[in-house]
Amino acid sequence: MFESFYIMFDLFMALVTFLMGLYFYKSKGKAANLLSGYNRRSAEERKNFDEDFMCCCYGKRMMVMAIPFVAGAVIDVFWEGIGCALAWGVWIILFILLLVKRTKIEKLK
Repeated sequence: MFESFYIMFDLFMALVTFLMGLYFYKSKGKAANLLSGYNRRSAEERKNFDEDFMCCCYGKRMMVMAIPFVAGAVIDVFWEGIGCALAWGVWIILFILLLVKRTKIEKLK
C-alpha cells in the first residue's frame, strides 16, 4: 500500500519542482517577485540586478532538483521508502547549493 504512495509522492514532488523551475526559467525576470527578501528591495536596488539572468539561472537549478525525486521513485519500486528518503537528502543538498549560488549572485556591487 505505502509503496505506491512513495512512488506517487516522489513523482508529484518531481513535477512540482520541475514546473516551478520551468516557470522561473521562462518568466523573463518576473519570477524575481517570488524570491524571499528580494521582493522587498526598492526599485532602485533592483535596477542593479539582471533579473532575467537570475530567474534563468535559478530555474535551471530548480529543474535539476526534480531529478532526485524521479530517481527516488525508481528506487522506491524496489526498496519501499528508501528512494524517498534519499531523494529528500539529495534535494536538501541541492537546495543549500542553490542558496549559496543565490547569495553570490545577489551580493550588492
